[in-house]
Amino acid sequence: MEFFSQDRPGSEGSAQKSLSQRLFETRLGLITELDADTKSGGTEASEGSGVGTEEGLRWGTARQLHATVAAMNLDNFLVRPHRRMVEQYAQWSAWSTLTVEAADEAAQNLVGLPSGHTDHDEDAKRFDLLLLRRQLAQLTGDAGTAERLRDTVQEIATGLLGQTAIPSVAAQAVLLEEVASDQWWVDVTLPMLEVARRRLRGLLQFLDKAKKDPVYTSFQDELNEQTLIDLPVFTSGTDMQRFRAKATAYLKAHQDHVALQRLRRNKALTPDDLQALEQMLLDSGAGDDDAITKAKEESHGLGLFIRSLVGLDQQAALEAFAHYLDGTTFNANQLHFINLIVGELTNNGVMEPARLYESPYTGLAGTGPEAIFTEGQVDNIVDILNIVKANALPTGGAA
Repeated sequence: MEFFSQDRPGSEGSAQKSLSQRLFETRLGLITELDADTKSGGTEASEGSGVGTEEGLRWGTARQLHATVAAMNLDNFLVRPHRRMVEQYAQWSAWSTLTVEAADEAAQNLVGLPSGHTDHDEDAKRFDLLLLRRQLAQLTGDAGTAERLRDTVQEIATGLLGQTAIPSVAAQAVLLEEVASDQWWVDVTLPMLEVARRRLRGLLQFLDKAKKDPVYTSFQDELNEQTLIDLPVFTSGTDMQRFRAKATAYLKAHQDHVALQRLRRNKALTPDDLQALEQMLLDSGAGDDDAITKAKEESHGLGLFIRSLVGLDQQAALEAFAHYLDGTTFNANQLHFINLIVGELTNNGVMEPARLYESPYTGLAGTGPEAIFTEGQVDNIVDILNIVKANALPTGGAA
């Protein structure tokens, strides 16, 4: 959209746009693209039909923007200079059609103005922005952005599958499994994305904070260029957290490194790979030799420590179970159980077999995996977990 690429008046030296501002702009862009794509501006769809048709999505998005503008207080000193535009778009009829020029004018005058129509759930709003941008990218044919946003949504869904002990998350488990899969995205429609946005937005509060922050930092166009900040070498406690944070930032910025790719893709590591990984930690400036040695000792190996920072590639986690799943018929509970394991491996890099007897797995199998799998199947699962862990150690399995 034109108004996404233009410089805003008075933007020099200003702070980064707020989440509410970005949501308003993205919704404007979505409406104008839908009008151009479906010519839906003339006939209003019924309330709530945004999950059924693109026309309904257009009108549902317009209602959200209208409610925001209608709740702007004209006596507010920030709103008063834009009184004409606020009064215009506080009328529902103004949203019947929205040209690119009108959207640009609305963005310049209305974005960022205070409104009584607010949502205080910041996590839900971030998820809204993620799905709205995915819808917009699909409409505009921006395949690269669409794929990046898809990966982020899948990562969120996979993370939430690890929280199904929470009833509200468990209630959406089927949808979460679909969204986390690749098949759901093959012919995904805008209304399907809208269903996911509405049903899952309230669950983001349950996503582990350690997993939530990396997910949201995948909005590449929302963050300034990554810079590394010098931190003191850790000695304990908070210093270890700083070491991990700085090392994680560096590793994520250098994910194309061959040794790191082998670690994330569950390939067996050679001593040369581990030496290269250790050099990456030194190059990151996160800590000196003593710091790295302590990290190795606490994690029982350098590969396991780094895997805990960058996780396991989701496809690699799925492939680890591919042979196990091939030719075997599992019921819904068993597949859900396996998907939870895949999600934990993707996020944490490794998983100890003892975790199978803890939450969220006990939510599906109260007394352990033997409650839903045969003894032989449980042995296979444990073997896979041990192999994934062993592949993060040097050849031969020594730490």
